[in-house]
Amino acid sequence: MLDIITSDALTGTRHGFFGRKGGASSGIFAGLNCGAGSSDQSDAVAINRARVAQAMDLPPTHLVTVNQVHSAEVARLTGPPDQRPRADALVTATPGLGLAVLTADCQPVLFCDPKAGVIGAAHAGWRGSRDGVLEATLEAMEALGAARAAITAVIGPTISQAAYEVGPEFLDSFLRDDPHSRRFFASGTGDRMLFDLPGYSLQRLRQAGVGHAEWTRHCTYRDPGRFFSFRRTTHAGEADYGRMISVIRL
Repeated sequence: MLDIITSDALTGTRHGFFGRKGGASSGIFAGLNCGAGSSDQSDAVAINRARVAQAMDLPPTHLVTVNQVHSAEVARLTGPPDQRPRADALVTATPGLGLAVLTADCQPVLFCDPKAGVIGAAHAGWRGSRDGVLEATLEAMEALGAARAAITAVIGPTISQAAYEVGPEFLDSFLRDDPHSRRFFASGTGDRMLFDLPGYSLQRLRQAGVGHAEWTRHCTYRDPGRFFSFRRTTHAGEADYGRMISVIRL
């Protein structure tokens, strides 16, 4: 049984933020690991992705992911590409094409303008969010006919502020970019700070003029039975980690 989180706000689309349950992978990847870049068995990852495609009523060839590089690059698609684009977001106005991103603490963000028939998906970690991947996705959707004020953006399971400890140099890099971003940091232990990634990104989306933005309020770090987490894996000293998939289609 697959664990699929949806949002009532993404009307007019079929979509899902998939948890780790219901997959063919085992060991540290146990469940629905969809990360081809992991050291998991490739056959298991292929089975997992096929299950996701089936759940989204798509042929596996039409479940499209990108070569994620923590950038603000966006790929515009009219059909399945010959190879994965080097980008961190995808947009399309083509029905029957599933836009998908992989995450394991970073934010999966799904976008739609149901009236214009334009959708998007973004992988937004701290670097991508700070460097403008969310705004770039909105601009790419507008180029396909979307209206910014009609776009809904939903952030799926991601690391929450209580679990996201960072150092002073991390805070300084954000303050250099925008002094007002200080409000997304809370005091931690010693010189450590706690960063509110989804809060920061919601503010960026709202300032950019989207019609509606929300977070599903699921923390990847705090729920090991349901979600993969890069940071939790690092703290546990494990060799690798699984990647969850989030998908949207018209």
